[in-house]
This record gives sequence, structure tokens and C-alpha cells, in this order.
Amino acid sequence: MFIMRSTAAGAELHIISRWAGESKMSEKFWLVLQYPLKSANGSQRDQWLRDKVVEYLEISLADAGIGYVDGSEMGKCISAPKKYALNIYCVTTEEERCINLVKRVIRESRLDYTRIKIATMPYGKKETYTLKYAYKKGVNDFSL
Repeated sequence: MFIMRSTAAGAELHIISRWAGESKMSEKFWLVLQYPLKSANGSQRDQWLRDKVVEYLEISLADAGIGYVDGSEMGKCISAPKKYALNIYCVTTEEERCINLVKRVIRESRLDYTRIKIATMPYGKKETYTLKYAYKKGVNDFSL
């Protein structure tokens, strides 16, 4: 996959491979970045936010060589049908490093850092996500 990014110095071409180094399935993790929404489809700004977050994370994860963005979805939360969320899914080989990278990218890019939740689970296993970061203290729950 190729991503073209324009900068003040010109255009840069980023080549993103699905994996820089193929590792075992047991060494990978799902990471979900979640934003709360006010409606199932989100606003125009929510869709812009999704596009920007995906763009910045694709570049940052590829540059760090620790993973890739696997997709996103907007809609109702499974456990609370009256709540809505934007979920952005990543696959990574380094859980803690990826969490820190995602937090830094979102904060430095000013992409609503004060509203995020981050959760992870081992890749390829039928487990539940474990909340690793929440936008405010006292938030302990996470569900898709």
C-alpha cells in the first residue's frame, strides 16, 4: 500500500507493508482506539476525524515498524445500544509501544485526545478487550 503525504518541503511517498517482519500470531495484538459519538453515523466532523486518525496512524505505525491500521467502524455499541462509537482497529507486535505511539500521535495532531479510550487483546484469540487507557480517571469499562 502506498500513501502520498504532502509537506511544506514537497510530497513524500510512504510505502506501507502489512508487516515489516512477519511474527508469530501469538505475538500480535489487536488495539482499538475508540471515540464516543452522538449518533450511529457520526457527524461530518466525526467522519473527517476518522479519516485523519487513520491516515496519521497508518504512517506512524509503518514508520515505527510495529503494525498497521486494519479498519474502522462507526455505529452502536454492542453492550449499550443507546451509545455510539467510532472504533479504529490496529494490529501490532508491540502492545505497550503501540499504545504510547497512538496516544502521542493523537495528542500531537490535536485529534480529540481528551475523548479517547484504548483497549487491546491478543490477536487470533476469542477474548475480551482490556482497557489500557481512558480519557479520564475513573473510567474502567470498555466494549465495542
